[in-house]
Amino acid sequence: MRNSAFDELEHHVARALDLGDTGAWAELDEHIRGALRWGRVPPTHVWFPGVTQSRLPTDPELAIALCGPDGRIREAALAYAPGAPALLPLVVIRCADWAEPVRARARAVLGAELPGLSPEALGPITAVALRVAGRGRGNAASELLVRLLREGPEADATALLGYEDRAVRRLAHRVAVERGLLSPARLATTAATDPDVVVQDLCASAAITAAGDTVDETVLAPLLGSRTGRVRAAGVTALRRGGRAAEAEPFLYDRSALVRACARWTLRQAGTDPLPLYRAACAAGDRTPHFAPVGLAECGDRATDVPTLWALIDHDRPRVRAGAVVGLRLLDAVRPQRLVPLLDDSSRRVVGETAKALAPRADHLPGEVPSDAPAGVPIDTPADTPAGTPGAVPVDVPIDSAGPEPGAWALRVLRLVLGRNRGRATGA
Repeated sequence: MRNSAFDELEHHVARALDLGDTGAWAELDEHIRGALRWGRVPPTHVWFPGVTQSRLPTDPELAIALCGPDGRIREAALAYAPGAPALLPLVVIRCADWAEPVRARARAVLGAELPGLSPEALGPITAVALRVAGRGRGNAASELLVRLLREGPEADATALLGYEDRAVRRLAHRVAVERGLLSPARLATTAATDPDVVVQDLCASAAITAAGDTVDETVLAPLLGSRTGRVRAAGVTALRRGGRAAEAEPFLYDRSALVRACARWTLRQAGTDPLPLYRAACAAGDRTPHFAPVGLAECGDRATDVPTLWALIDHDRPRVRAGAVVGLRLLDAVRPQRLVPLLDDSSRRVVGETAKALAPRADHLPGEVPSDAPAGVPIDTPADTPAGTPGAVPVDVPIDSAGPEPGAWALRVLRLVLGRNRGRATGA
């Protein structure tokens, strides 16, 4: 009773087994059901060995039967699933079946099979269970797996910590933290290196909590050295618990606003006012940290600190000039006449921050707007904006391009950006 459509389904089953992709199993379930429902493959009851013959079904035959439109065949096929552990992801899908007898049988089979599986075999099954959990009646399989990870051997949970599926990795880390399976040092290293922000936050908080009042370098070094601002911020906050609050001072000038705020809090808890430190850093000339002007604006006084920021717009380093512009914007001290020349700055970072600061006042800027832009000048060139400073407008102003004067061209770009932002706001 085989035909080319049946052979094609067997190919899809083999592909799902080879790939092990979470989505491939759900796609296989729908594909098989559609092929059987529309008659491209002979009805399951005609050829399924469990009905017509005494031999055991092959894995492709069992997979097709498990996904067919006939609930009685799906239920009968589940009796053969214990002999085909590679097809347990389809048993997980059947745990959310619309037919109650099929659901009950699938849950019984899965509950009996899970304890005997190797830790490595749990990954694909857990990934499918977490995806199926979003369906109606789909929580049963995930609940069985979560119970196994929480109450079963430690190796079952730790084996999934590095699994490629993000949802599985999150679950494994939650369980590992709940069970106390990871040392503070390992949690800190995971927080600093894992690409998933949920895992980063979970492990950073767990590392500090697990270390208690004895936070040492094995925990602090990975956290403070992380490339992610949220993780560095957790490390800066932990400095106070470890009696090292004074070491938060360098983080006053971090590129992340969250880290700067945590550094200020840590120093204040230790009795140190960060404002004089910012003022001294901004007066340090060539030694001024790049983000010191931004930090000064975040906690400074408008009347006292604005002159310092205006002086820094002429600094030799572009990042300091850009930070000064950001600080003036944060303190609402922008003067268009004084900032307009920075639209011709050699640094795109400075030009972008200047455009952002001037955008609310673009309608009142001086200068004649040209009718045409210089040829070959991209309006949306990506800017090298610092982390924690979203929304900078990239403008690449060529020095020797033909056309209008750079100042007039910069003003026109500024007005175009303002018009585009207004259009987006109207469309929203």
